[in-house]
Amino acid sequence: MTFALSIVVIIASMVLVALILLHRGKGGGLSNLFGGGVSSSLGGSSVVEKNLDRLTIIVGLLWTACIVGLGLLLKK
Repeated sequence: MTFALSIVVIIASMVLVALILLHRGKGGGLSNLFGGGVSSSLGGSSVVEKNLDRLTIIVGLLWTACIVGLGLLLKK
């Protein structure tokens, strides 16, 4: 169980880093390469940015849950 959670943490960490790098910062970010530069005037941010935000939050929560699980397993 510990080994499986460690693998999930490693994969989630790499995905989380990639997703964070895709976000648009002050300079535009890498999300412009995938259509993030075309934003709607109604919502303030594009659909791509909203989906990227949601995916980042989901992966972050998965990472957090795995870290807590590993902590509880290794505490024994």
